[in-house]
Amino acid sequence: MSMRRTHYLAGGLAALVASLGAVPPAQAASSMRTVFPGESIQKAVDAAAPGSTVQLMPGTYHESVLITRSDITLRGVGPSTVLVPDPAQTGNACATAGHGICVAGTDDQKVNNVRIGSLTVSGYRMNGIDASNTDHLRIMDVGAFHNGNQGISQEKSIRATLTGNEAADNVQAGIFLANSVAHEGGAIDTQGTVIRGNRLSGNRIGVVVRRARTLAVDANDISGNCGGVFVVGDEGSPKPGAISVNRNYVHENNKYCPPNPRLAFIQGTGILFTGAEDSVVSGNQIEGNRGDSPMSGGVVLFPSVTGTPNNRITVTGNVLADNGPADLADRDKGTGNTFTRNTCGVSEPAGRC
Repeated sequence: MSMRRTHYLAGGLAALVASLGAVPPAQAASSMRTVFPGESIQKAVDAAAPGSTVQLMPGTYHESVLITRSDITLRGVGPSTVLVPDPAQTGNACATAGHGICVAGTDDQKVNNVRIGSLTVSGYRMNGIDASNTDHLRIMDVGAFHNGNQGISQEKSIRATLTGNEAADNVQAGIFLANSVAHEGGAIDTQGTVIRGNRLSGNRIGVVVRRARTLAVDANDISGNCGGVFVVGDEGSPKPGAISVNRNYVHENNKYCPPNPRLAFIQGTGILFTGAEDSVVSGNQIEGNRGDSPMSGGVVLFPSVTGTPNNRITVTGNVLADNGPADLADRDKGTGNTFTRNTCGVSEPAGRC
Protein backbone atom coordinates (compact mmCIF):
# COMPACT_ATOMS: atom_id res chain seq x y z
CA MET A 1 0.00 0.00 0.00
CA SER A 2 1.42 3.35 -1.02
CA MET A 3 1.13 5.78 1.88
CA ARG A 4 2.66 8.83 0.22
CA ARG A 5 4.52 9.60 3.40
CA THR A 6 7.75 11.45 3.90
CA HIS A 7 7.91 12.09 7.62
CA TYR A 8 8.27 8.81 9.47
CA LEU A 9 10.51 9.19 12.48
CA ALA A 10 14.15 8.83 11.68
CA GLY A 11 15.69 5.77 13.11
CA GLY A 12 12.60 3.60 12.63
CA LEU A 13 11.49 1.51 15.55
CA ALA A 14 14.22 2.69 17.93
CA ALA A 15 13.18 6.31 17.54
CA LEU A 16 9.53 5.41 17.84
CA VAL A 17 10.15 3.56 21.08
CA ALA A 18 11.76 6.69 22.46
CA SER A 19 8.94 8.94 21.32
CA LEU A 20 6.18 6.70 22.63
CA GLY A 21 7.94 5.95 25.87
CA ALA A 22 10.67 3.35 26.02
CA VAL A 23 10.27 0.40 28.36
CA PRO A 24 13.03 0.00 30.99
CA PRO A 25 15.22 -3.01 30.10
CA ALA A 26 14.39 -4.89 33.29
CA GLN A 27 10.69 -4.76 32.47
CA ALA A 28 10.87 -5.18 28.70
CA ALA A 29 10.43 -8.95 28.55
CA SER A 30 7.34 -8.99 30.77
CA SER A 31 5.63 -5.88 29.37
CA MET A 32 6.13 -6.37 25.62
CA ARG A 33 3.60 -8.41 23.66
CA THR A 34 4.46 -9.03 20.01
CA VAL A 35 1.74 -9.72 17.46
CA PHE A 36 2.29 -11.14 13.97
CA PRO A 37 -0.13 -11.09 11.02
CA GLY A 38 -2.81 -13.72 11.47
CA GLU A 39 -2.75 -13.33 15.25
CA SER A 40 -5.29 -11.31 17.23
CA ILE A 41 -4.33 -7.79 18.25
CA GLN A 42 -7.40 -7.66 20.49
CA LYS A 43 -6.31 -10.70 22.48
CA ALA A 44 -2.90 -9.12 23.08
CA VAL A 45 -4.49 -5.82 24.16
CA ASP A 46 -6.90 -7.60 26.50
CA ALA A 47 -4.02 -9.52 28.10
CA ALA A 48 -1.76 -6.47 28.46
CA ALA A 49 -1.26 -5.06 31.95
CA PRO A 50 -0.97 -1.30 32.49
CA GLY A 51 2.43 -0.16 31.30
CA SER A 52 2.57 -2.76 28.54
CA THR A 53 3.39 -2.34 24.86
CA VAL A 54 1.62 -4.31 22.15
CA GLN A 55 4.08 -4.45 19.27
CA LEU A 56 2.64 -5.16 15.82
CA MET A 57 5.00 -6.59 13.26
CA PRO A 58 4.84 -5.78 9.52
CA GLY A 59 1.83 -7.06 7.64
CA THR A 60 -1.89 -6.58 7.21
CA TYR A 61 -4.29 -7.16 10.10
CA HIS A 62 -7.99 -7.66 9.33
CA GLU A 63 -9.40 -6.41 12.60
CA SER A 64 -10.84 -3.60 14.72
CA VAL A 65 -9.24 -3.04 18.12
CA LEU A 66 -10.90 -1.73 21.30
CA ILE A 67 -8.75 -0.24 24.10
CA THR A 68 -10.54 0.48 27.38
CA ARG A 69 -7.56 0.24 29.76
CA SER A 70 -5.16 3.02 30.73
CA ASP A 71 -1.41 3.11 30.11
CA ILE A 72 -1.26 0.86 27.03
CA THR A 73 0.96 1.42 23.99
CA LEU A 74 -0.07 0.04 20.60
CA ARG A 75 2.53 0.46 17.90
CA GLY A 76 3.60 -0.89 14.55
CA VAL A 77 6.83 -0.58 12.64
CA GLY A 78 5.78 2.04 10.11
CA PRO A 79 3.78 1.99 6.89
CA SER A 80 4.12 -1.77 6.55
CA THR A 81 1.85 -2.31 9.59
CA VAL A 82 -1.69 -1.94 8.26
CA LEU A 83 -5.10 -2.44 9.87
CA VAL A 84 -8.11 -2.97 7.59
CA PRO A 85 -11.69 -4.06 8.34
CA ASP A 86 -12.85 -7.62 8.80
CA PRO A 87 -16.53 -7.68 7.77
CA ALA A 88 -16.97 -10.94 9.66
CA GLN A 89 -15.64 -9.66 13.00
CA THR A 90 -18.24 -9.89 15.78
CA GLY A 91 -18.35 -9.32 19.51
CA ASN A 92 -16.26 -6.15 19.35
CA ALA A 93 -17.96 -2.80 19.93
CA CYS A 94 -15.35 -1.01 17.85
CA ALA A 95 -15.93 -3.26 14.84
CA THR A 96 -19.70 -3.02 15.27
CA ALA A 97 -19.46 0.78 15.18
CA GLY A 98 -17.35 0.60 12.03
CA HIS A 99 -14.12 2.05 13.43
CA GLY A 100 -10.55 0.81 13.14
CA ILE A 101 -9.00 1.48 16.57
CA CYS A 102 -11.16 2.70 19.47
CA VAL A 103 -9.91 4.18 22.72
CA ALA A 104 -12.98 4.37 24.92
CA GLY A 105 -13.41 5.64 28.44
CA THR A 106 -16.66 6.62 30.12
CA ASP A 107 -18.12 9.89 31.34
CA ASP A 108 -17.16 8.82 34.87
CA GLN A 109 -13.70 7.37 34.15
CA LYS A 110 -11.39 8.52 31.39
CA VAL A 111 -8.84 6.20 29.81
CA ASN A 112 -5.44 7.71 30.56
CA ASN A 113 -2.09 7.65 28.81
CA VAL A 114 -2.81 5.45 25.80
CA ARG A 115 -0.29 5.73 22.98
CA ILE A 116 -0.81 4.68 19.35
CA GLY A 117 1.99 4.97 16.83
CA SER A 118 3.58 3.98 13.54
CA LEU A 119 0.77 2.10 11.83
CA THR A 120 -1.96 2.60 9.25
CA VAL A 121 -5.74 2.36 9.57
CA SER A 122 -7.49 2.22 6.20
CA GLY A 123 -10.87 1.56 4.67
CA TYR A 124 -13.07 1.51 7.77
CA ARG A 125 -16.75 2.36 7.41
CA MET A 126 -16.55 5.10 10.06
CA ASN A 127 -13.41 6.48 11.77
CA GLY A 128 -9.89 5.19 11.35
CA ILE A 129 -9.14 6.00 15.02
CA ASP A 130 -12.04 6.85 17.31
CA ALA A 131 -11.26 8.17 20.81
CA SER A 132 -13.71 9.27 23.49
CA ASN A 133 -13.32 10.16 27.15
CA THR A 134 -9.50 10.02 27.10
CA ASP A 135 -6.80 11.89 28.98
CA HIS A 136 -3.24 12.28 27.65
CA LEU A 137 -3.91 10.24 24.52
CA ARG A 138 -0.95 10.31 22.12
CA ILE A 139 -1.36 9.46 18.45
CA MET A 140 1.90 9.76 16.54
CA ASP A 141 3.06 8.82 13.06
CA VAL A 142 -0.21 7.14 12.10
CA GLY A 143 -1.64 6.96 8.59
CA ALA A 144 -5.43 7.22 8.30
CA PHE A 145 -6.62 6.70 4.73
CA HIS A 146 -9.91 6.19 2.89
CA ASN A 147 -12.10 5.91 5.97
CA GLY A 148 -15.84 6.52 5.65
CA ASN A 149 -16.09 9.27 8.25
CA GLN A 150 -13.15 10.87 10.12
CA GLY A 151 -9.53 9.83 9.77
CA ILE A 152 -8.71 10.49 13.45
CA SER A 153 -11.56 11.49 15.76
CA GLN A 154 -11.53 12.55 19.40
CA GLU A 155 -14.50 13.52 21.56
CA LYS A 156 -14.92 14.46 25.22
CA SER A 157 -11.16 14.18 25.77
CA ILE A 158 -8.41 16.30 27.28
CA ARG A 159 -4.65 16.89 27.00
CA ALA A 160 -4.14 14.91 23.79
CA THR A 161 -1.13 15.08 21.47
CA LEU A 162 -1.74 14.33 17.79
CA THR A 163 1.57 14.71 15.97
CA GLY A 164 3.28 13.58 12.79
CA ASN A 165 0.25 11.80 11.36
CA GLU A 166 -1.04 11.70 7.80
CA ALA A 167 -4.78 11.63 7.11
CA ALA A 168 -5.82 11.52 3.48
CA ASP A 169 -8.94 10.86 1.43
CA ASN A 170 -11.30 10.41 4.37
CA VAL A 171 -14.94 11.27 3.72
CA GLN A 172 -15.14 13.86 6.51
CA ALA A 173 -12.22 15.41 8.42
CA GLY A 174 -8.63 14.28 8.49
CA ILE A 175 -8.53 15.18 12.19
CA PHE A 176 -11.76 15.86 14.07
CA LEU A 177 -11.89 17.16 17.63
CA ALA A 178 -15.16 17.88 19.43
CA ASN A 179 -17.06 17.83 22.67
CA SER A 180 -19.62 15.33 21.33
CA VAL A 181 -21.33 14.74 18.01
CA ALA A 182 -24.26 13.00 19.68
CA HIS A 183 -25.22 15.70 22.19
CA GLU A 184 -25.65 19.45 22.19
CA GLY A 185 -23.81 21.61 24.69
CA GLY A 186 -21.03 24.10 25.21
CA ALA A 187 -17.40 23.69 24.24
CA ILE A 188 -15.22 21.25 26.17
CA ASP A 189 -11.98 22.60 27.67
CA THR A 190 -9.33 20.28 26.21
CA GLN A 191 -6.73 21.61 28.68
CA GLY A 192 -4.04 22.02 26.05
CA THR A 193 -4.57 19.46 23.30
CA VAL A 194 -2.03 19.85 20.48
CA ILE A 195 -2.56 19.04 16.78
CA ARG A 196 0.93 19.51 15.36
CA GLY A 197 3.04 18.49 12.39
CA ASN A 198 0.36 16.48 10.60
CA ARG A 199 -0.18 16.20 6.84
CA LEU A 200 -3.83 16.35 5.83
CA SER A 201 -5.02 16.09 2.23
CA GLY A 202 -7.97 15.03 0.12
CA ASN A 203 -10.47 15.05 2.99
CA ARG A 204 -13.64 17.12 3.25
CA ILE A 205 -11.89 19.30 5.86
CA GLY A 206 -8.29 18.97 7.00
CA VAL A 207 -8.88 19.83 10.68
CA VAL A 208 -12.25 20.39 12.34
CA VAL A 209 -12.43 21.79 15.87
CA ARG A 210 -16.08 21.68 16.91
CA ARG A 211 -17.20 23.10 20.25
CA ALA A 212 -13.82 22.80 21.95
CA ARG A 213 -11.52 25.21 23.79
CA THR A 214 -7.91 25.64 24.84
CA LEU A 215 -5.91 23.90 22.14
CA ALA A 216 -3.35 24.50 19.40
CA VAL A 217 -3.42 23.69 15.67
CA ASP A 218 0.24 24.18 14.86
CA ALA A 219 2.67 23.59 11.98
CA ASN A 220 0.47 21.28 9.90
CA ASP A 221 0.58 20.91 6.10
CA ILE A 222 -3.02 21.08 4.89
CA SER A 223 -3.83 20.87 1.18
CA GLY A 224 -6.23 19.44 -1.39
CA ASN A 225 -9.23 19.32 0.94
CA CYS A 226 -12.48 21.22 0.41
CA GLY A 227 -11.51 23.32 3.42
CA GLY A 228 -8.32 23.55 5.46
CA VAL A 229 -9.12 24.36 9.12
CA PHE A 230 -12.68 24.85 10.44
CA VAL A 231 -13.25 26.12 14.00
CA VAL A 232 -16.96 25.66 14.57
CA GLY A 233 -19.34 26.82 17.28
CA ASP A 234 -23.02 27.58 17.70
CA GLU A 235 -25.29 29.04 20.36
CA GLY A 236 -23.92 26.75 23.09
CA SER A 237 -22.00 28.15 26.06
CA PRO A 238 -19.10 28.30 26.54
CA LYS A 239 -18.19 29.01 22.94
CA PRO A 240 -15.11 27.58 21.25
CA GLY A 241 -12.16 29.76 22.18
CA ALA A 242 -8.62 30.10 23.47
CA ILE A 243 -7.55 28.37 20.23
CA SER A 244 -4.30 29.13 18.43
CA VAL A 245 -3.97 28.35 14.72
CA ASN A 246 -0.29 29.01 14.11
CA ARG A 247 2.50 28.29 11.61
CA ASN A 248 0.42 26.07 9.33
CA TYR A 249 0.88 25.79 5.56
CA VAL A 250 -2.67 25.87 4.19
CA HIS A 251 -2.73 25.68 0.42
CA GLU A 252 -4.90 24.72 -2.56
CA ASN A 253 -7.84 23.41 -0.58
CA ASN A 254 -10.02 23.56 -3.69
CA LYS A 255 -11.78 20.22 -3.76
CA TYR A 256 -15.56 20.58 -4.12
CA CYS A 257 -17.85 19.25 -1.39
CA PRO A 258 -21.63 19.52 -1.97
CA PRO A 259 -23.97 21.25 0.48
CA ASN A 260 -25.71 19.48 3.33
CA PRO A 261 -28.70 20.53 5.48
CA ARG A 262 -26.42 22.62 7.73
CA LEU A 263 -23.90 24.15 5.34
CA ALA A 264 -23.57 25.50 1.83
CA PHE A 265 -21.11 23.78 -0.46
CA ILE A 266 -17.46 24.01 0.55
CA GLN A 267 -14.59 24.82 -1.79
CA GLY A 268 -11.50 26.96 -1.52
CA THR A 269 -11.53 27.73 2.20
CA GLY A 270 -8.21 28.08 4.00
CA ILE A 271 -9.00 28.81 7.67
CA LEU A 272 -12.60 29.42 8.79
CA PHE A 273 -13.83 30.61 12.18
CA THR A 274 -17.55 30.47 12.89
CA GLY A 275 -19.18 31.09 16.26
CA ALA A 276 -15.87 31.26 18.19
CA GLU A 277 -14.14 33.73 20.50
CA ASP A 278 -10.80 34.82 21.98
CA SER A 279 -8.56 33.01 19.51
CA VAL A 280 -5.47 33.78 17.42
CA VAL A 281 -4.58 33.02 13.80
CA SER A 282 -0.91 33.86 13.34
CA GLY A 283 2.22 33.01 11.38
CA ASN A 284 0.43 30.87 8.80
CA GLN A 285 1.23 30.64 5.09
CA ILE A 286 -2.09 30.52 3.27
CA GLU A 287 -2.18 30.41 -0.51
CA GLY A 288 -4.16 29.27 -3.51
CA ASN A 289 -7.44 28.53 -1.73
CA ARG A 290 -10.08 29.60 -4.26
CA GLY A 291 -13.78 28.99 -4.72
CA ASP A 292 -17.26 30.48 -5.04
CA SER A 293 -18.72 29.25 -1.76
CA PRO A 294 -19.89 31.81 0.83
CA MET A 295 -17.04 30.42 2.94
CA SER A 296 -14.29 30.64 0.29
CA GLY A 297 -11.13 32.64 0.95
CA GLY A 298 -7.83 32.56 2.81
CA VAL A 299 -8.89 33.41 6.39
CA VAL A 300 -12.66 33.76 6.74
CA LEU A 301 -14.76 34.93 9.68
CA PHE A 302 -18.29 33.68 9.16
CA PRO A 303 -21.41 33.52 11.36
CA SER A 304 -22.44 30.07 12.58
CA VAL A 305 -25.46 28.20 11.21
CA THR A 306 -27.39 29.54 14.21
CA GLY A 307 -26.20 33.09 13.54
CA THR A 308 -23.70 33.19 16.41
CA PRO A 309 -20.88 35.66 15.58
CA ASN A 310 -17.17 35.43 16.19
CA ASN A 311 -15.83 37.79 18.84
CA ARG A 312 -12.26 38.85 19.60
CA ILE A 313 -10.52 36.80 16.91
CA THR A 314 -7.00 38.11 16.24
CA VAL A 315 -5.62 37.52 12.73
CA THR A 316 -2.00 38.67 12.70
CA GLY A 317 1.33 38.08 11.01
CA ASN A 318 0.07 35.74 8.29
CA VAL A 319 1.31 35.58 4.70
CA LEU A 320 -1.53 35.14 2.22
CA ALA A 321 -1.54 35.03 -1.58
CA ASP A 322 -3.84 34.07 -4.44
CA ASN A 323 -6.81 33.17 -2.27
CA GLY A 324 -10.20 33.91 -3.75
CA PRO A 325 -12.34 35.81 -3.66
CA ALA A 326 -10.19 37.37 -0.89
CA ASP A 327 -7.12 36.59 1.18
CA LEU A 328 -8.83 37.96 4.30
CA ALA A 329 -12.63 37.92 4.48
CA ASP A 330 -14.58 39.31 7.43
CA ARG A 331 -18.15 38.28 6.65
CA ASP A 332 -19.27 38.40 10.26
CA LYS A 333 -20.86 40.97 12.56
CA GLY A 334 -18.95 40.10 15.72
CA THR A 335 -17.03 42.55 17.89
CA GLY A 336 -13.36 42.90 18.73
CA ASN A 337 -12.05 41.01 15.69
CA THR A 338 -8.73 42.45 14.50
CA PHE A 339 -6.49 42.09 11.44
CA THR A 340 -2.91 43.32 11.85
CA ARG A 341 0.50 42.87 10.17
CA ASN A 342 -0.77 40.43 7.55
CA THR A 343 0.84 40.28 4.10
CA CYS A 344 -1.90 39.89 1.50
CA GLY A 345 -3.32 41.29 -1.70
CA VAL A 346 -7.11 41.44 -1.37
CA SER A 347 -9.29 41.78 1.69
CA GLU A 348 -13.04 41.88 2.23
CA PRO A 349 -13.91 44.55 3.20
CA ALA A 350 -10.98 46.52 1.82
CA GLY A 351 -8.28 47.76 4.18
CA ARG A 352 -7.62 44.57 6.16
CA CYS A 353 -4.27 43.86 4.44
